[in-house]
Amino acid sequence: MKRLPIILALGLAAGSAAAVAANASLPAATADAAGLAARAAVAGSTAPGGGAVAGRARAALGAFAHGIHSLSASFTQVVTGANGRKAQTVEGTLALQEPRQFRWQTLAPQKQLIVADGSRVWIYDPELEQVTVRKQSVEEAHSPLTVLTDLSRLDRQFKASEAGRRDGLQWLRLTPRVADAQFAYAELGFDGATLREMVFADKLGSRSELRFSDWQRNPTLPASTFQFTPPPDADVIGGP
Repeated sequence: MKRLPIILALGLAAGSAAAVAANASLPAATADAAGLAARAAVAGSTAPGGGAVAGRARAALGAFAHGIHSLSASFTQVVTGANGRKAQTVEGTLALQEPRQFRWQTLAPQKQLIVADGSRVWIYDPELEQVTVRKQSVEEAHSPLTVLTDLSRLDRQFKASEAGRRDGLQWLRLTPRVADAQFAYAELGFDGATLREMVFADKLGSRSELRFSDWQRNPTLPASTFQFTPPPDADVIGGP
């Protein structure tokens, strides 16, 4: 996800990142980077003097987010450690809807489901038969994805700057204004008015790259998309 929290700031990825890193034998720092993507999530660009400017990437973000109240897409996620070694690619889908609902599901090679229902965030790992539940207000703060449905968060939560053009995309860099953010910066790559990629870098040099496809703008999403009931055989950690 107005405030489609889109949480992707969610520590969401905290769980999925750990799974990716574990299977790829990556260090914990790389696991954190992977999770970033799910947290873990757009802003105005900032000129060298500190003033907001309307650059190409900023304009592309505005065009992409205009009139959005729900979104869905497919993605691939690649985590790269500070040493430059890549983990295996993770594929999945995501859905966002205002107010404050989010669904992130990895399908291959590891399965994981993250659902934000507006008050709680549910992280389900089928392989571990484990569910972690957290208060959503804690998890969704400072996620770059929140700007996709609420541009007012852009300058409040991030310092934004035009990052130029590379790989055929126009890039906007978002640097968190808070010192304890879980990532050093995030970059959004646009092809025209379409968000194609998002990159998260942590403070130790690891990177998580998300590549999007099949964006659906304002789809009608069933209520069940953002509902979750723990399986009876799963261990539940945490509480409302």
